[in-house]
Amino acid sequence: MPTSQEIAQLRADLVQTTTLMNQSLTLHSTWGLFSPREIDEGTRLLMGFLDAPKPGQTIVDLGCGYGPIGLALAKAQPKAEVILLDKDFVACAFAASNAQRNHLGNVVVKPSNGLDALLGQHVDRIVSNVPAKVGKEMWSIMLWDAAEALNPGGDIWFVSINGLRDYFKRTFKEQFGNYEKIKQGQNYTIHRAIKS
Repeated sequence: MPTSQEIAQLRADLVQTTTLMNQSLTLHSTWGLFSPREIDEGTRLLMGFLDAPKPGQTIVDLGCGYGPIGLALAKAQPKAEVILLDKDFVACAFAASNAQRNHLGNVVVKPSNGLDALLGQHVDRIVSNVPAKVGKEMWSIMLWDAAEALNPGGDIWFVSINGLRDYFKRTFKEQFGNYEKIKQGQNYTIHRAIKS
């Protein structure tokens, strides 16, 4: 049985300093959130291929967790608006505090089931390290909502475990009429589609 001191230590924020998109970030996280101690392999793969937003663009980090993807995008282009969405209120709280901690005034964090919180807003890019365990029903909702939310010419970037690559190839083609495999790594694949 752990002692009260050990439990207090487990409750303390997990802190990391990392570099994504050539941007240095200090990120706090906690047990129970995805990959709380370090940036996971899928996120690192995605961020190695994603370009910085353009000034004036609106970007969504869907399933943001404590914020590494969205905050790196926001820091890479301070004149873009970056919206971080997650269904987990603890993740949203950490993402919001990490935005403040890194002095990012171009970030909005909202609790959301998929893209529900956008409320008809249109965006230029949607990025996600897709949660593998939410199931095909939720992915279907996410892709439908993404197609509705994206401006014409806007794009969607998902990184997923390799076991889902055929599913996302098929469903991106069905939903958007196009698909590009950006990179397949040892364990993860980056998928992209453009809204025509």
